[in-house]
Amino acid sequence: MAIVFTRYIEGMTKNYKISGEASEVAVDSLIDEVRMVDGTFDVEIDVAEGRMTVTGENFSDADIEKAAQEAGFSILSPDTP
Repeated sequence: MAIVFTRYIEGMTKNYKISGEASEVAVDSLIDEVRMVDGTFDVEIDVAEGRMTVTGENFSDADIEKAAQEAGFSILSPDTP
């Protein structure tokens, strides 16, 4: 018998409108850069919609914008679904 423990981390989710190269390499770079921001847990990119969703705790829009710029992307605006 296996025992599985699941830990739920409560946090915040923010959406951003993004602009940048839509190649797989560029998107992977964006995900990697944003995941390195302190407090981020998960990053999802919807290339077709130009939207990035970041889940975490206590991260700032400025830190996310800086990470996006490092990957060659621009944050057009925080987005509300």
